[in-house]
Amino acid sequence: MATYAVGDVQGCYRSLKALLREIRFDPARDRLLFVGDLVNRGPRSLDVLRFVRDLGGRAETVLGNHDLHLLSRAAGLARKRAGDTLEQVLRSRDRDDLLGWLRERPFALLAGRTLLVHAGLLPSWTVAGTLSRSARASRLLASERGDALLRALGSGDEGGPLGRAAADARVFTRLRTVDRRGAPCEGFKGAPEAAPPGCLAWYALPGRRSAGTPVVFGHWAALGLHLGRDAVCLDSGCVWKGALSALRLSDHALFQVRSAD
Repeated sequence: MATYAVGDVQGCYRSLKALLREIRFDPARDRLLFVGDLVNRGPRSLDVLRFVRDLGGRAETVLGNHDLHLLSRAAGLARKRAGDTLEQVLRSRDRDDLLGWLRERPFALLAGRTLLVHAGLLPSWTVAGTLSRSARASRLLASERGDALLRALGSGDEGGPLGRAAADARVFTRLRTVDRRGAPCEGFKGAPEAAPPGCLAWYALPGRRSAGTPVVFGHWAALGLHLGRDAVCLDSGCVWKGALSALRLSDHALFQVRSAD
């Protein structure tokens, strides 16, 4: 029995199936943990969502920014963006079931000693605090206030419990770099070495309170595959004709396939 963390799929269904052949995935014994962004930009987001949902307890995913964008599109809170490939999901006969399932996914999860998030966590957050923040935001998203949370995410509101949960969700799904005080450096998408003066990768700030717990994340295609001692990025750019990556959590063995989409 093995547990694998899987990088950003983003609708690349053929690549996902190829990766599962590479790791010889057995749904009767193995488990898949996705770092978020199951959907968008790739050609088969609907197939990816159905496949992961139908694995039941043999798979879990944390939420990524593209997953939240899909929920916002469905709720009429966001417009179609250049490069969106979500129409097949939005028009599907099982749209409501899929979106309901997606709304109930966590922002962070702990698998053994490994923490999974989509983008990152602030250096001041402990592992326990991270899971608490995830649980708070997840409860809101799955509740009747879910659309209000999505609206606050889009507006940048950080006031009150809803605003604080939205601020946490932005960290979980969008963070790349922080300043020397540990506050997010907003808007930067490039490689760490090109970060604005005074900004560095969130996992590289000295004194990070989650240090010592391996954190597996995605989101940062410009960083690419990063195999640090306690920070692993699995976004190897599958949707950009790169590779799709998986990490076996028991021994950190790496598996990759070239993009097939």
